[in-house]
Amino acid sequence: MKRKRAVTALRWIAVAAVFAVGGTAGAYGITRLDREDVPGLAKGADGLWEFPRLSSPPLPADSPAPFADGDQPGVHHADLRALVLPAPKGAVEDRALRGSDGWLATGDFLSEYAEPDRSALRQLLVDTGLRHVAARGWTTEDGTRTRVYLLRFGTAAVVDDLYHRHLTGLDVPGHRVRGAERAAYNVDLPDTSGSAEIRRSVYDETRPYGAEHVRQAYLSAGDVLAVVLLSRAGATVETVPFLQTLALQSQLLA
Repeated sequence: MKRKRAVTALRWIAVAAVFAVGGTAGAYGITRLDREDVPGLAKGADGLWEFPRLSSPPLPADSPAPFADGDQPGVHHADLRALVLPAPKGAVEDRALRGSDGWLATGDFLSEYAEPDRSALRQLLVDTGLRHVAARGWTTEDGTRTRVYLLRFGTAAVVDDLYHRHLTGLDVPGHRVRGAERAAYNVDLPDTSGSAEIRRSVYDETRPYGAEHVRQAYLSAGDVLAVVLLSRAGATVETVPFLQTLALQSQLLA
């Protein structure tokens, strides 16, 4: 048992070392590499998904990177729809999450939450001036279903307040995800965001699981709030692809 725990711990350290690239500049660079170019991401590695080549979307002329602007810190000038992590190779994409012209209706995002939390969150999004929702979802061969939602607001200060006061907690998330009404903060997972500017809170459904096992995460990235949900019916959502999804989505937002 001790040897198994030691091997598991070493794997997490290796994953963290691969993704925690030491700041925004490194994160920006790693999204431009193919999977085979990054040590530890070669084909056959434990549970890692093979994503297509990633690159940061172009910025409008004379627009700074989101965390390089001292006057408007955290503002993402790039098209939000281009900042959503694409589906990995071999996965079946949920085209419905593309929405209309790439914008998802707020109600479709809210459908992830259980009542009465859904109604409370709907009003909260109205009060805080939600501007757009962009999303993507997919299902991999092992049955893991992933949904990534990016919510854009007027300022980074609004997102920071939402993240700290309403959506995350030290023990449980601020609002219950449908199918995972019992969830707890996961203190064991390394932070693989690779950016000091991005805040991250992760939660795991507590046993006994419902029809699906659900993992969820919230990322505060300037004026964008990311919600990442992975679920799997009849089996556990693997930790490695969950961390990988969080790491790559964080890097696109950095």
